[in-house]
Amino acid sequence: MNEIVEPYLTLSSAAFLDGQHIPEKYTCDGENSNPQLEVGNIPEGTQSLALIMEDPDAPNGTFTHWLIWDMPVLHTIMENEAPGIQGKNDFGENKYGGPCPPDGTHRYYFRLYALSQQLNLPETTSKEELLSAIEPVKLAKAELMGKYNR
Repeated sequence: MNEIVEPYLTLSSAAFLDGQHIPEKYTCDGENSNPQLEVGNIPEGTQSLALIMEDPDAPNGTFTHWLIWDMPVLHTIMENEAPGIQGKNDFGENKYGGPCPPDGTHRYYFRLYALSQQLNLPETTSKEELLSAIEPVKLAKAELMGKYNR
């Protein structure tokens, strides 16, 4: 008997392929706008989406570039749009902050979470608080990584 395997949540972008170079347009050297992201294979029962973008190669430890949650179930996060509540990034702003490495090539991870409920968290929520709220209601996770150097 064949077991039916559910497809995994996916995250991709037409702007860059996983593991490839993020175009300057989406960085501090360009328009500093988020790239369009495509969401696929959303699990049944998903009530909201959350996304964290971070740079683990930052000189002082992982640097958070974007926190967004309570996004509706959607298949496209449009370029330069924030369809949810944005938390404070490590630039001190409640918005997308594009790659801006001080040296060398850095990796930027976009991590998407499919959740079984809305989180209803305030905009002051930290990345650690967001991750704690995500964990008990996470249905699936997808990841997209891009690189950038100046």
